[in-house]
Amino acid sequence: MQTLDTDVFDKTSAQAGSGLAAPLREFNLLRWFSVISLLIIASVAVGLGYVSTRFVVRDSVERDAMLTAQFIQAMAQAEVRHSQLPPGTTLGELLDPRLDQQHLQFSPALAKSTRVEFLDHVEHLPDTLLANVYARDRTIVWSTNPELIGKRMEADGDLNRAFRSREAVSASYHKAEEDREEQKFLREPQYLFIENYIPLFDSQGEQVMAMVEIYKEPQDLIRRIQRGYVLIWASTLVGGALIYFGLFWIVRRAASMLSHQQERLVASETYVALGEMSSAVAHSMRNPLANIRSSAELAQEIASPQAQQNIIDIISQVDRMSRWVRELLVSLRPTSDSAEAVDLVAAIDDTRLAFARQIERNSVRFAFQGPPVQWVASQPLQLSQILNSLFSNAIEAMPTGGELRAHVSVQDGQRVELLLTDTGKGMTKQQERMVFKPFFTTKQGGLGVGLALAKRIMERFGGSVSLSSREEEGTRVSLTFNIAVGGEHGAQHPGSRG
Repeated sequence: MQTLDTDVFDKTSAQAGSGLAAPLREFNLLRWFSVISLLIIASVAVGLGYVSTRFVVRDSVERDAMLTAQFIQAMAQAEVRHSQLPPGTTLGELLDPRLDQQHLQFSPALAKSTRVEFLDHVEHLPDTLLANVYARDRTIVWSTNPELIGKRMEADGDLNRAFRSREAVSASYHKAEEDREEQKFLREPQYLFIENYIPLFDSQGEQVMAMVEIYKEPQDLIRRIQRGYVLIWASTLVGGALIYFGLFWIVRRAASMLSHQQERLVASETYVALGEMSSAVAHSMRNPLANIRSSAELAQEIASPQAQQNIIDIISQVDRMSRWVRELLVSLRPTSDSAEAVDLVAAIDDTRLAFARQIERNSVRFAFQGPPVQWVASQPLQLSQILNSLFSNAIEAMPTGGELRAHVSVQDGQRVELLLTDTGKGMTKQQERMVFKPFFTTKQGGLGVGLALAKRIMERFGGSVSLSSREEEGTRVSLTFNIAVGGEHGAQHPGSRG
């Protein structure tokens, strides 16, 4: 069996198949999709995650800054109302102690007491890292860090922008910047801190009289931001993975279907070419075979008794070759897929009888194991073609003798397996992989179509064929058939064909 369809690929077939196979094989759809889609989905997921987390932080910081500014400004107004200050006075005018002597409508002591009360509230704000109060000349007139009082911050861009915009300004940081003098915290922040600039105006609301700077590390807000990070990135990761694997499954299935259709298309064109070639060969062989048979019959009439047996063998082999030619033409001709009930055991026995002289000549021992009758779904002519091909390969694989075993068994009540085993020279792994490809052969002058046709015929009737082999140990071919429905009522014996 190992000598029929294995290693050498006919160049004509390679050229015929390459026209369809090459374009799809050059572009691996699944590989390119898996790489490119992974990059695109990962980029989009990372981008969405980054934008989402930035939005969460910015929105949270801005809301916290707004609430802080509203609280400070409301507290400043409340302190002015509760003090006995003249109407129209604002707390922003009282925060610079250097101006206490310039107030004409109230005493320096009243200004100081109001200021101290307000600053005490600022100092005890929750989550505060540092609080500074700037006068209009950018001098720190009060701070929770005494070392900063009296320092002038003229080069602070954020501070200058806050004075110019006359609106609350906020920013978030993950660590203190060493080049900013005003960020001298009494304790180091752990994760995230927020800087707020809150302006306090004059009575007309036009000029910024003082600027309150508060550094906060809002623990509850930080915990919410961290939970938001986890939720956003987990959702992004899971969503991206679901999209990727969903699309990957669809494209993988599509690629598999395209590959299968491509193989069927190539096989179809191959079989068309094989049919045309076989028809030409068969028609060319008919006349020579007929002449050989006629000549042998004429020679039989005048031959000596010793030559009679040899002439009978010639006529028998010519008849056998003519029958194979007809069977090859029939098997390649488009037929219906309707199966018939065929006795597999009888077909094996007919094939054994047809090869009896070759079996005897090669000193091959034949052994059969199985039931006396077994009906399978096939067609007599095609089944005979398969068995002839397998027996021929097995016998030629054992030129110096060996054993050929046929074992028929029923599998799970619905399938029948024929296991045909020889003890020939076997195949290499490469030959075993290529054995069912059309036009692969190791025979001298062989076509390499036997097992390819066997595979096509078996699949046509819902069966299957597989092969395993080892060098110098032999080859095993497994044919799996459907059990025929109706049995002997619809049966045809393989030998009954015309």
